[in-house]
Amino acid sequence: MKNEKLLKLVLTGLFAALSYVVFTFLQIKITLPGGNATSIHLGNAVCVLGALLLGGLGGGLAGAIGMTIGDLFDPVYILSAPKTFLLKLCIGLITGLIAHRIGHISTETDNRKVFKWTVLATVGGLLFNVIFDPLVGYYYKLLILGKPAAELTIAWNIASASINAVTSTIVSIAAYMAVRPALKRSGLFPAIGKRKEAAA
Repeated sequence: MKNEKLLKLVLTGLFAALSYVVFTFLQIKITLPGGNATSIHLGNAVCVLGALLLGGLGGGLAGAIGMTIGDLFDPVYILSAPKTFLLKLCIGLITGLIAHRIGHISTETDNRKVFKWTVLATVGGLLFNVIFDPLVGYYYKLLILGKPAAELTIAWNIASASINAVTSTIVSIAAYMAVRPALKRSGLFPAIGKRKEAAA
């Protein structure tokens, strides 16, 4: 039990670091009116992959921590850090809920069912982000930060969130289906799977 908790903690930290690196150094930043910016990145793919492997809370926290730190270190995004933390945590929680509580992908042995629920979970988590990232961003900028440029940037935010969702869906599903057999062979996957069953 102690080893399982340590493994989950280490993997959550690893995914947080990976999401920070991917979001910070592998992004295409698009400068918008009013000093705002949006970006094309694969940080959400790391968040979703973490949720598929570690469960919703572990993956969500990893993505939230990693990308929030990325926001805090970037003067353009620093004021968006609280919004980032909340939204990325929700991506992980929704993905984990669909994948593990409904689809039981950690214990499922039929690869077609695993693939189906992996797709549904990934699409569910990232569809949430496509809808709520621009919406929450709009009201966050308009009401909390008092930026009238929020109206000018919402279309760009919808476009970037949609591009990020499509690319992150492809990458996270491909990565999960590729690492799942390797984790099973190494003996790490059953420990993760047992945690899911205990949490369900």
